[in-house]
Amino acid sequence: MFESIHFHSEGRKTTSASKPEVLAKLREIVGDENVVVDTERVEPYGADAVKEKFPPEAVVFPATTQEMAAIIKLANEYLFPVTARGGGVGYTGGAVPVEGGIVVGTDRMKTIIELNVDDLYMTCQPGLTTYDVQQAAAEVGLLFAPDPASYKDSYIGGNIAENAGGMRTPKYGVTKHHVLGLEVVTGTGEIIRTGGRTVKNVVGFDLTGLMCGSEGMLGIITEATLKLLPMPEATSTVRANFTSMAAACKVLTKFTPHGLLPMAMEAIDKFCIAAVEENFAFGLSRDAEAILLVAVDGSREEVEKNARLIEQIIGENGGFDVIRARSKEEEDKLWDVRRAISPSLMKYGTLKINEDVVVPRSRVPELVAGVEAIGKRNDTFVANFGHAGDGNIHVNFVVDRDDEAAVARARKCVSETFKLSVELGGTISGEHGIGYVKAPYLGYAVDDAPLAVMKGIKHTFDPNGILNPGKMFV
Repeated sequence: MFESIHFHSEGRKTTSASKPEVLAKLREIVGDENVVVDTERVEPYGADAVKEKFPPEAVVFPATTQEMAAIIKLANEYLFPVTARGGGVGYTGGAVPVEGGIVVGTDRMKTIIELNVDDLYMTCQPGLTTYDVQQAAAEVGLLFAPDPASYKDSYIGGNIAENAGGMRTPKYGVTKHHVLGLEVVTGTGEIIRTGGRTVKNVVGFDLTGLMCGSEGMLGIITEATLKLLPMPEATSTVRANFTSMAAACKVLTKFTPHGLLPMAMEAIDKFCIAAVEENFAFGLSRDAEAILLVAVDGSREEVEKNARLIEQIIGENGGFDVIRARSKEEEDKLWDVRRAISPSLMKYGTLKINEDVVVPRSRVPELVAGVEAIGKRNDTFVANFGHAGDGNIHVNFVVDRDDEAAVARARKCVSETFKLSVELGGTISGEHGIGYVKAPYLGYAVDDAPLAVMKGIKHTFDPNGILNPGKMFV
């Protein structure tokens, strides 16, 4: 029996998906080689970045929308759970089969169907990584703006299902702002199309927006039409050290009075700095209590002017050892520091609970100070970093997984952090979703009336409750 650190689990469950006749029908749909039941081979599909294991009974790899629809119809016939999975790098257990059944992997669905330069869109299947999409757009001089830290591993279908954000959010928004239309297989096996290929579309309810962030609970995305943008002529990144995390975050509101909207604003505390430096030796200052990364893009003239202004503003507000990247290589190295943080924090313990709370940007210093106090009050190590420019801080409580008392204290820290974020006008998840990890805390951020509406929508799209059960509404 497996016991989750988040809620009691009965471990691997057996459903009708294990019946020989069901497995035979799944093989008829996708081919023998695309149905995996071997224990060792299915086990990796039972966990994500949370590292808790809920192995599925089978993993199935469809290649087409029609195959996906046939799988869902079979699941309704035999009433077994179906959990969609992309790269499996989420932090809330959204793509793990906590109620058993099958995992549907989109690994074979990697086709770019259309890349339209004139109308600035790309239509593709969900199994491409975000990096794949970015590179394909870049080859024709265009930009796909969403840029989560997991961009080389996360699938575009998963990014849409979780409404991922990333580092460019202050200027460009989150994934849903770059999705024009979708093809989705609903919980009944019906194939629907939402949105279209145009930026403007107010025909009927916004079903595209509804699917963004729905965590595979309403339908499984089989095709996406993504909004592209002209590639900026230039980018520039400034890095500065600060005497405290709060001091670094107080700078976030100082750019707006100057007419500046940075592309990215990332804050990193001293514990993250130490962890990254130990692992990768980037040459970061051990004297810094925090680092702030600020990036701008646009024309070369505009970028040069704005980068100089950012250096000035940072220097006037407590930043020291201010440096600006002078080449693409130098700029990439600065951002490599940010992308290396999450795995590096494992130096502090065997269990890292990563929560992505979000507050209005002006309240970030209060959030950071409050979280640090929560860690001290509960004798729990805490490290903070993240997308400070949009108020989204990744709060990491790191403990020994085998220390039950320490884990209990960490869970208490999580609860207090969620309450704090709501008190500061924010909420409990900025981009990681809810999954099963945050499900017990949903009531902190969502009242009974809208929750009832959400459950009604779920029932409409998935009346038999086969899609990703055990998530959000537990």
